[in-house]
Amino acid sequence: MSDNLKKIQLNDLHESLGGKMVEFAGYNMPVRYDSGITEHLQVRKNVGVFDVSHMGEFFVEGAEAYKLVQYVTSNDVSKLSPGKVQYSCLPNDKGGIVDDLLVYCFSETRFLLVVNASNIGKDLDWINSQNSFDCTVSDHSDSYSLFAVQGPNAEKVLQRITNTKLGEMEYYTFVEGSIGGVDDVIISATGYTGAGGFEVYVKNENAEALWKAIFESGNEDGIIPVGLGARDTLRLEMGYCLYGNDIDDSTSPLEAGLGWITKFNEPFINSESLLKQKEEGVTRRLVGFVMVQRGIPRHGYRIFNEEGEELGVVTSGSQSPVLNNAIGLGYVKKEFSKAGNKIFIEIRDKMIEAEIKRPPFVPPTL
Repeated sequence: MSDNLKKIQLNDLHESLGGKMVEFAGYNMPVRYDSGITEHLQVRKNVGVFDVSHMGEFFVEGAEAYKLVQYVTSNDVSKLSPGKVQYSCLPNDKGGIVDDLLVYCFSETRFLLVVNASNIGKDLDWINSQNSFDCTVSDHSDSYSLFAVQGPNAEKVLQRITNTKLGEMEYYTFVEGSIGGVDDVIISATGYTGAGGFEVYVKNENAEALWKAIFESGNEDGIIPVGLGARDTLRLEMGYCLYGNDIDDSTSPLEAGLGWITKFNEPFINSESLLKQKEEGVTRRLVGFVMVQRGIPRHGYRIFNEEGEELGVVTSGSQSPVLNNAIGLGYVKKEFSKAGNKIFIEIRDKMIEAEIKRPPFVPPTL
């Protein structure tokens, strides 16, 4: 293991549980404990827990916190009220995306931004470079652990150890409360799996106690720890974008099908050129596809039409454990992006047939 590799708070616990540890975004992270398929299906059908403490947490606080968040993110922050969460992105000044993120609203003067682990330094520098407002941005990424308790039985497991009425929480809302005997936990009705469940943000010093409380509560339900491998296949079945694969500094949110988080009622970074792109139309689009012939599409594989014309490139692909078939995401020329269109993925110098399909590939259970 590299000496520069960062460790999450419960690193030793995951190793003791038999987690296969790999380098991910500069962190030593569990990619799986059992088989990826077993863990994936456990989350779809029952309940599993991801330790995603590598994610970044920034607090934006001050008189003009709202103004900064509205300016640096593409979604409409005015739609937020205390206790609500919003999916958004940080547009750059060249038409691409610095990162995608979650925005938590505590008040007009206090927000939490949750960003991707690989982009913590980049995001912090970017937001600070745009901060001409009366507020501060502080990085608390090394102070928090984050557990994603996901699956149809997640609510039942967590409800046993909290007085917060989880069933009354709407999707994309949060509360601060006590859970598993630990106070001051952010309990969030969010996730990256489409299987329902919650995410809990806990201070590092209380992380192990909360992890153990969750597993004690879920023991009778067969709760298991789940690694990043299943997290990737679960999000792919939903068609959720992964930064660095499906979106990056060169992809427009409109190209990526993220027009729904790109609102133009108030100016934000590069909003003028993105509005122009919306009016003129994009030249390529991110699409989902299902393989018709056997073959696994991988990031970087080329996409063609029947005539052999190159249309674009695969950005994500894997075998779907639920469908028992390979699925993927990729950018293609706009005129070929219609659902039902036949495309071909170049896999080991062979043209393998696929069909464009609008995600999600499996029904979400939110």
